[in-house]
Amino acid sequence: MPENLSFLAGRKALPMIREDSLHPDQVKVVTGAAGGPKCLILNHLDGAIFSTWFADRKTPLFLLGSSAAAWRFASVSQKKPLEAIDRFRTTYVHQHYSLKPTREEITSESIAFMDTFLGKTGVEEILNHPYLRLNIMSTRCRGLTASDRVGALLPGMILAALSNIISRKFLGLFFERTLLYDQREIPPFFDMNGFPIRQVSLTEKNFRQALLASGSIPVVMSRVIDIPGARKGTYRDGGIIDYHMDIPFTKNSDDIVLFPHYTNRVIPGWFDKKLPWRKSDPVNMENVLLLHPSEEFVKRLPYGKIPDRNDFHLFNGRDDERIDYWNRAIKESERLGEEFLDAVQTGKIRELVRPMPE
Repeated sequence: MPENLSFLAGRKALPMIREDSLHPDQVKVVTGAAGGPKCLILNHLDGAIFSTWFADRKTPLFLLGSSAAAWRFASVSQKKPLEAIDRFRTTYVHQHYSLKPTREEITSESIAFMDTFLGKTGVEEILNHPYLRLNIMSTRCRGLTASDRVGALLPGMILAALSNIISRKFLGLFFERTLLYDQREIPPFFDMNGFPIRQVSLTEKNFRQALLASGSIPVVMSRVIDIPGARKGTYRDGGIIDYHMDIPFTKNSDDIVLFPHYTNRVIPGWFDKKLPWRKSDPVNMENVLLLHPSEEFVKRLPYGKIPDRNDFHLFNGRDDERIDYWNRAIKESERLGEEFLDAVQTGKIRELVRPMPE
């Protein structure tokens, strides 16, 4: 019985998996969550899924993520995914900042990080991958939230957060969804509802700006202005609206949505992190299979937790200690990839999968 990886399935996915196990061709969409360093715990799980389980895939597979998830998926979509995943992990772990980093310093470090794991040919490889179709979520800002002046941006973000407490729909007054999609195939979530949305095709000219914008945290990082091909304006972290991807993924089909995640909770938007009553729509989760580390696995990690962005503050000025901690946690995560492959290759997943809480 696996001790490290949990399997939770939505209402429609559950009986399909219990009856017929899980096969690569059943999966139409793979999605992921924003969350910065938390994604590092999925490093070996991503490797197992994309370099082994999907190795013989022929039909299009749509990837969707904002921020860290988009960056993860940009790694796995390269010609040699294990090498790209390794570059992503190594570069992320070895980030260094001054004791009080400025917004410009963090942005510059992020661009250097992106350039390293993409390399010279990464963008071309992603946009020409035989079956993976990368889709990136970003957010176009309106009003005060479009400014990079803290005196305007911070009040704008506070107003957005307060409005979100009343209703998530009010975020549409401050932000506009932007889906940057692989133009070779229209993804099944192309017309996702709930917020104003604009769809922009990914090209070699706009890819790096799109990827950077998807993870540009307000106040912490500089805005991205005027992504080529998109409506003019300020673009920031897609996780503001789509933190953990609570959207209609598959248009009522029987296809499975695979969601490798670092927690068992799907948080709709960035401002919902401290709102325990704000939950995902069960209808959106019907076809989802959520993979996440078990509580027992997390308890056994160094410090009893998954790496997160607060570690930059916790280990401020002690980067060597943070790097050691993160590397030890990532090493432990090898078990997640091993248990996933064992579950799907042997059919054990039929007994392991549990209903997703609503």
